[in-house]
Amino acid sequence: MTAVSIIGTGNMGSAIAALAQQGGHDVQSIAHASDEAVTGDVVVLAVPYPALGEIAEARREQLAGKVVVDITNPLDFETFDALVVPADGSAASELAAALPDAHVVKAFNTNFAATLASGTVGGQPTTVLLAGDDADAKARVAGVVADAGLSPVDAGGLRRARELEALGFLQLTLAVAEKASWTGGFALRD
Repeated sequence: MTAVSIIGTGNMGSAIAALAQQGGHDVQSIAHASDEAVTGDVVVLAVPYPALGEIAEARREQLAGKVVVDITNPLDFETFDALVVPADGSAASELAAALPDAHVVKAFNTNFAATLASGTVGGQPTTVLLAGDDADAKARVAGVVADAGLSPVDAGGLRRARELEALGFLQLTLAVAEKASWTGGFALRD
């Protein structure tokens, strides 16, 4: 069993909390504005991209040695037409630089809350793509995902977070433009 702390209680934070509980893990849900201490070994940052820097600064010592999961898509929320990180960077790499003593994993950013809650996309288990440089950290997150019946897929090192964020950006822009459903997504078959 893994102790999972989730900072952020919106749609995604609630969906991730439910799937972790479904998988038999202990879950702590913390409101973004709360100063409640983090107790989990895996900490999911279920907040908008602009909040990452603030959380990293305020909780740097608490997050040292922990697996920190970045679910953000760093898009321009005013236009929904661009990512706001450099072309060779990612929100996850920025977070890793701000939290050098944590093990950052990119995950859940290519999923909508509805597909996490239902556990399926097109009749297949929901695929959760993971990227990170620490194999043990990715394995812990993958375990939480798999225990809930979803399909974790290792997409590579943290440098792959850029592509995951681009995919998440594409999905969001299609959903906002009503060209794709908020209950849709993709699933990978074996």
